Amino acid sequence: MKQRIVILGGGFGGLYTARELEKRLGTDSDIEITLVNRENFFLFTPMLHEVAASDLDPTDIVNPIRKLLRRTHFFAGIVRSVDLDAKKVIVAHGEAGHTHELPYDQLVIAVGSVSNFLNLPGVEERAVTMKSLNDAIALRSRLIDHLDEADFECCPSLREALLTIVVAGAGFAGVETVAAVNDFLREAVKFYPNLSKEMIRVVLVEYGPVVLPELDNSLGAYAYEKLAKRGVEIRLKTAVAAMSEGGVTLSDGTLIKANTLIWTAGTAPNPLLAALPCPKERGRLIVDSTLEIPGWPGVWALGDCAAIRDPKTGQLYPPTAQHALRQGKVLARNLIASLRGRAKQPFIFSTIGQLAAIGRRTGVANIMGVNFSGFVAWWMWRTIYLSKLPRLEKKVRVALGWS
Repeated sequence: MKQRIVILGGGFGGLYTARELEKRLGTDSDIEITLVNRENFFLFTPMLHEVAASDLDPTDIVNPIRKLLRRTHFFAGIVRSVDLDAKKVIVAHGEAGHTHELPYDQLVIAVGSVSNFLNLPGVEERAVTMKSLNDAIALRSRLIDHLDEADFECCPSLREALLTIVVAGAGFAGVETVAAVNDFLREAVKFYPNLSKEMIRVVLVEYGPVVLPELDNSLGAYAYEKLAKRGVEIRLKTAVAAMSEGGVTLSDGTLIKANTLIWTAGTAPNPLLAALPCPKERGRLIVDSTLEIPGWPGVWALGDCAAIRDPKTGQLYPPTAQHALRQGKVLARNLIASLRGRAKQPFIFSTIGQLAAIGRRTGVANIMGVNFSGFVAWWMWRTIYLSKLPRLEKKVRVALGWS
């Protein structure tokens, strides 16, 4: 009987688990691997904001999963439910939502997270997110449409709403997005004879007291200063309260007349996890040090949907790409060890560094405890992420696009 391994999710965690399994198993015909993902491609999310700002073509940051995985069976569809007792996954595909049963012996859950709109009135219905390739393409199209419309709009109030962009959340995603959008709009406006840079308004709203709270305060202050000099209006200790046809309402009562709200202020575990009878912490699946779910042998979890505790600090590992891809490699080795009766190894990893691009060839970075800012940090951001991008073809295309 073949051992059937089913991996749910094709992000960093799921993909790198499958790649490590293929590498370790070689041509072993006794093991069958199946990966389930909604899209048939792997999205390199750290470069998503560059697509939104037209710095890169959408195809530059996606890789067909079938090219990345040679011996893994790929199912393009969505996961309807997981039955841990019966050891089967219900999946669906196609416009009609045709369902299939995927039985498994080993299950890897890497379904990631979803945007959390905090039940704020009108936000989920009207805001733009930055989680998928479609989000980045839709944002870019919206920015261009609004410039075109504002160029011939004679009503000052309507024009103001078209040219005002609000970004909620000043973490990595929010800061990189607001910097890219601000640069794009201010560089594009010269092609519109009836518009000027003074008409562009870009607002960054952050509930906390600092920009980029994940980094050192000095780097956050540097990012704040650079963004402010480039025309970004930053509102700290303020949150988005609601969005309506009239604009975006902030927690201090301010109404910003804006048609576009980009939401990067929160994420929540995938709703699929709620129905699983497993221990959870803040909605994420609790796993042991080997990334297996206690009480459910043969069920593993990693990435954004797993609560993995760092033995050094006692805190949960952050849901970042550098952690997820390394978790994938360790999980794959432990899964094979479990099948072959060998000892499993714990996942132990210390963050190597954190980087953010803040526009116009400037960035901030903390690498192994050392802070960098300005051009050097920006160059490091591009160099490191370019090296992590799968496949030489994509590396060359991105490098040429940047050049």
